[in-house]
Amino acid sequence: MNKRRTSLFFFAFSMVFFYLPLVVLVIYSFNEGKAMVWQGFSLKWYKELFMYSEDIWRSFKYSIFIAIFSGLLSTTLGTLGAIGLHWYKFRYKKYLEVIGYLPLIVPDIIMGVSLLILFVTVRLELGLASIFIVHTTFNIPFVLFIVLSRLAEIDYSIVEAAYDLGATEMQALKKVIIPMLMPAIISGFLIALTLSFDDFVATFFVAGPGSSTLPLRIYSMIRLGVSPVINALSVLFIGFATVLTLSTTRLQKYFLK
Repeated sequence: MNKRRTSLFFFAFSMVFFYLPLVVLVIYSFNEGKAMVWQGFSLKWYKELFMYSEDIWRSFKYSIFIAIFSGLLSTTLGTLGAIGLHWYKFRYKKYLEVIGYLPLIVPDIIMGVSLLILFVTVRLELGLASIFIVHTTFNIPFVLFIVLSRLAEIDYSIVEAAYDLGATEMQALKKVIIPMLMPAIISGFLIALTLSFDDFVATFFVAGPGSSTLPLRIYSMIRLGVSPVINALSVLFIGFATVLTLSTTRLQKYFLK
């Protein structure tokens, strides 16, 4: 009984520790004043966010665009790479698996600096294209190992049965392997989407003039103090993330049927 109470206490403490700042942020997004002193309920900061914050929404569009397309590309490459590493035998396979872990281990700042040096060497203009390349690069390993973990649970006899029934390799991939991998593919895409949208460190090094993503824009805004507009923006993203999480859970249940 004591162990149960202790576990419940630490669980409750962890939840309060993690979510209390979010609750405070939501409350003060409706505050009339800028200071952390309640001065009355108001929607003025939401009005300012939607009507007078063109730079924020431009950065938001850049972030969404890069996150979606880099997520799709990294999910495609990571899924195909996982299938190749898991089912095919070739030289240097173990070395490729080890190399695949490196982006997960190497700090973002090192990746950002190294890719910046590469872009300068090949004379690639810094901007949305360079950010897209960076995000795709560090997202691929996350998708790769999520799909690999799913592949380890699949019974290969199902694929062999498809071959015995006359399916070609491409048909088996489309009609058997991909549907079985769909929950992992969706999870990998959502992680890639989140990491891309949230990334600051690597993006900071490769973003050119006029190509600031939302994290960079928020950083430039809070250097002189936290604006309540950021609180309002954060509340919108909390609501969007909650809806996305709930819908994704239902979507994964659909594919698992």
